[in-house]
Amino acid sequence: MDLLTTLVDKGLRRALPTRDEALAVLATSDDELLDVVAAAGRVRRHWFGRRVKLNYLVNLKSGLCPEDCSYCSQRLGSEAGILKYTWIKPEEAARAAGAGVAGGAKRVCLVASGRGPTDRDVERVAGTIAAIKEQNEGVEVCACLGLLSAGQADRLRAAGADAYNHNLNTSESTYGDICTTHDYADRVDTVQQAQAAGLSACSGLIAGMGESDGDLVDVVFGLRELDPDSVPVNFLIPFEGTPLAKEWNLTPQRCLRILAMVRFVCPDVEVRLAGGREVHLRSMQPLALHLANSIFLGDYLTSEGQAGQADLDMITDAGFEVEGAGTTTLPSHRADVAAAGCGGGGCGPCGEDAGAAEPAAACAPAAVAAAPADGAGARTDLVSVRRRGAGTDLPPNA
Repeated sequence: MDLLTTLVDKGLRRALPTRDEALAVLATSDDELLDVVAAAGRVRRHWFGRRVKLNYLVNLKSGLCPEDCSYCSQRLGSEAGILKYTWIKPEEAARAAGAGVAGGAKRVCLVASGRGPTDRDVERVAGTIAAIKEQNEGVEVCACLGLLSAGQADRLRAAGADAYNHNLNTSESTYGDICTTHDYADRVDTVQQAQAAGLSACSGLIAGMGESDGDLVDVVFGLRELDPDSVPVNFLIPFEGTPLAKEWNLTPQRCLRILAMVRFVCPDVEVRLAGGREVHLRSMQPLALHLANSIFLGDYLTSEGQAGQADLDMITDAGFEVEGAGTTTLPSHRADVAAAGCGGGGCGPCGEDAGAAEPAAACAPAAVAAAPADGAGARTDLVSVRRRGAGTDLPPNA
């Protein structure tokens, strides 16, 4: 396919595809799927070889969030039967993090529900970071605490945080459809605050919320412009008790096309296969490793993932290898910029722009391979609420 030849060439040069090219990836047929995966896999291997970085989530504070994000089991008014608890102690967080590190994780992601941290919350997280780093030399720590206020990113970096996560989630034009208590611009501002403080920026999306192909391309192009170092690709986990519980719009094939499109648009960033992979990719998860170079090990914030050992076996069986602690994840042109104290990567505001986006053209929403509206055929058995790890007396899954 001429399209794939063009996209591989652009990916190897860090040049930005056109919007039409990105849309065309999402519109490819199932007969072309393996060709799409192979092409995007060439780009992935060029920048990251066959390495897979492992990340581990620790939910510091679960549930009872005042925000109304429709996709979230911790949202205001959620009836999902998730764990609810206030801030866990630093030593408990350190034990949970240690389990992930023992399983091979290089990065520990500390997450707390809520609109954003108070200054006292930042102090709490600073103590947790110290406890984790004292017990796990060389581990990366990423904080994910919601919208940041002035100066908080600087304080987190001074406390030892290496990165900050805040996802854009969906396109600017449709953001108001999934959340009314804050907007897309608030999220962009928080990512930019993290970058300005010298934190490595982590920002991604959630697919499967009923969005069009145009929405997916818009949010990924927005991420490319924002230039985070890592881009988590989440697939909606339709929790019962949330407004999007009936949104079963994804197939394994569509998930792979989305990951391929993200890789072509963001060729040299850490693309992370994140929440919902077990639910929607299922037995095709190993193919996704040809597109993403990073995954979460074990469980997520409020849902259970597959067993940590199964993650490790999957990586080995697919012909990949777990990235070692002494290996630099990012390509040198991005890693050098990050080491210099700039939270951006090498192809955006902090580095040389390798390609300019074409003006966005109006387009009709592309068809989405959707499950029946009544949810028939939906694999609700794969949505399992987390009952172990942080906030419980049971050992974590890692």
